Amino acid sequence: MIDNSILEAAANSIIKSDQTKAEEIANEVLEKGLEPLEVITKGYTVGIIKVGDLFERGKLFLPELIQCAEVMKNVTAILNNAISTDEEASSSKQVKGKVLIATVEGDVHDIGKGIVCSILAANGLEVTDMGRDVPAEKIVKKAEEIKADVIGTSALLTTTMIRQKDLEEILVEKGIRNKYITVVGGAPVTVGWAKKIGADIYAENAVDGVNKILVALQKR
Repeated sequence: MIDNSILEAAANSIIKSDQTKAEEIANEVLEKGLEPLEVITKGYTVGIIKVGDLFERGKLFLPELIQCAEVMKNVTAILNNAISTDEEASSSKQVKGKVLIATVEGDVHDIGKGIVCSILAANGLEVTDMGRDVPAEKIVKKAEEIKADVIGTSALLTTTMIRQKDLEEILVEKGIRNKYITVVGGAPVTVGWAKKIGADIYAENAVDGVNKILVALQKR
């Protein structure tokens, strides 16, 4: 178990968008042979969730939000790369599966999605992040192309949630709905919405989404 002081420092490095400090902690974790996934989920992720909360309450502005997200992206990439090159560690927790994730068309928010991608990759899954503002048709085409097992979509606006419904309808129309585990998440998204549109999983937050995806893949 990693010392709480390291986890707190990791979280604070994200909140303060301190790239140097964040990388310093990541390198320390690797040098000491500590568990990278633990510092991602209990350290950096805690920080980025706090950042999102500050932004929603108007205590953090968009440029700062983007800087924090960039630090999160860069530092988790360092740890994920270390995990992927450690074959023994990777095989011990790997769940076979390919996950495709995107923020729906008309929506440019992707912090939560980025966290999910980082944690999934740290758990040994193959993750394809299509980015932001992606049309449902394009998501389906990519899922077919890479033979994905899971399709996850994020919507941070009530006006863009409908795109998650579009995705479900396209999969049904093409007769390929049963090929995929579909996951929906985002601030305005609810378990009721997920059930209404026919999605398999509602992700309350990044960690919840990852846990449910891992369980669903194990059951397939």
